[in-house]
Parts: sequence; structure tokens; C-alpha cells
Amino acid sequence: MSALKIGDEVSFKLEGQDFTGFIDKAYQNSFMITFKSDDAEIVDKYHDRVVINKKKLTLIKAAPEPEVPAEDDDQQD
Repeated sequence: MSALKIGDEVSFKLEGQDFTGFIDKAYQNSFMITFKSDDAEIVDKYHDRVVINKKKLTLIKAAPEPEVPAEDDDQQD
């Protein structure tokens, strides 16, 4: 499995329910995930964000890789 990174869509379990969300911030052993829920109790408790251990996440869709412009060796002065 490739390493997870900011912007990836992931799935996880929270209080016995399955959720999907997006990685917003990376920590040493976990990620901050932004997610949506229709459960008012979950929304009130987590405010659509939660920190989850990396081992508890499953990658759904990788974030697009930013395009790196090709370096021009023939730069003009």
C-alpha cells in the first residue's frame, strides 16, 4: 500500500459507523480527517473533523499528484 497523503479520500470507523472523508493534515502517526455526517450527535461531538491513527484508515481514492514543470536546461539570459 502506498503512503497516505493530504488530499486523499479515506474510509474509517467512528463510534461503530463507517465514514469517508479527506485527509487535511498529517501528524506523526495519524491524520486529521474532514468528513460529513447526518447524525446530529456525531456532528455535535466532532464538528466534521477527527484525528484517526494511520493504521485505521483505508485509501479510497488518491489525491491527484501536482504537475512538476520540466526544468529548462537552456535558460536564456
